[in-house]
Formats: sequence, C-alpha cells, structure tokens
Amino acid sequence: MEGRDLEMNMSETKALTIGALASRTGLSVSAIRFYEEKGLVEPFRSAGGQRRFLRSDIRRLSFVLIAQQLGLSIGEIEGLLVRLPHGRTPTQADWTRISKAMRKVIEARIAELERTRDRLDGCIGCGCLSLKKCALYNPEDRAGLKGPGPRLVLED
Repeated sequence: MEGRDLEMNMSETKALTIGALASRTGLSVSAIRFYEEKGLVEPFRSAGGQRRFLRSDIRRLSFVLIAQQLGLSIGEIEGLLVRLPHGRTPTQADWTRISKAMRKVIEARIAELERTRDRLDGCIGCGCLSLKKCALYNPEDRAGLKGPGPRLVLED
C-alpha cells in the first residue's frame, strides 16, 4: 500500500473521486464501495480525507464486470486480481498473465456447459423425473452413490 500512496502523492491531480469512477465505469457508488470492501479496488485518501482512485481502477473494475458476466465469483475475481501490482498501473504483461489464468477458468466452464448440453436432453428430458426409475441413464440409481445433485450431467 505504501507504493500506491507514493504514486498518488506524485499524481493526486490525476486521481478520480468515487463519483467520477462511477461515471466512467457505469457502476453505482455503492457497487464501488462493495468492491472496495472486497479488496478489488484500493482507494487512497486525499489530504482532506476523501476517497480517491487511480485511473487504472477503471480497468480493474471493468475487468470485474467482465469476469462477473462470465460467471466468476467475487472470490475467483479476487484471486485473479491479487496478481496485479499495487502502487503502479498494470502493464500489458500484467493483464496478459491475468488473462491466461482466467482462460483456464473459462475453458473449464465451457467444458462443463458442453457436457451439460450433450447430456441434458437425455437425462432431464426423458420424462421419468426419477433417478430411481431411469433404466437408461441411471439404472438402480447408481449415480446416487456418487453424491447429491445431477451427477450424470455435471460429471464426466
């Protein structure tokens, strides 16, 4: 955090108020405060004690919005953002590192969606509505031994 404070002392005039950040990102002030509480953005305080944000926080919050659209949880997003530097604006190389890590999560989600798509009609669409009665996909409720939930759809 000290590096971030140092950067801000040198360029406090380039800092954004929370309202300006909300305007630039399309987020509400309360949403930005929520992300702040979660540690996804770290404002500093001006000499007058007001919350100020780096211009690079626009990119951080844009990344949060994209990641949420892709279905990542706040915890997953936090895990990715901790890889970004504090005290300096992230470089293209920093974002590339994040992108590669995020790609693995997205590819796993795609595989899960494809598996669900390929099995959905047969498993849920058969009409029996009972895993105990399903002679085709789950004779004698074998999937029930693997645990709760739609095991035939979610697992390989």
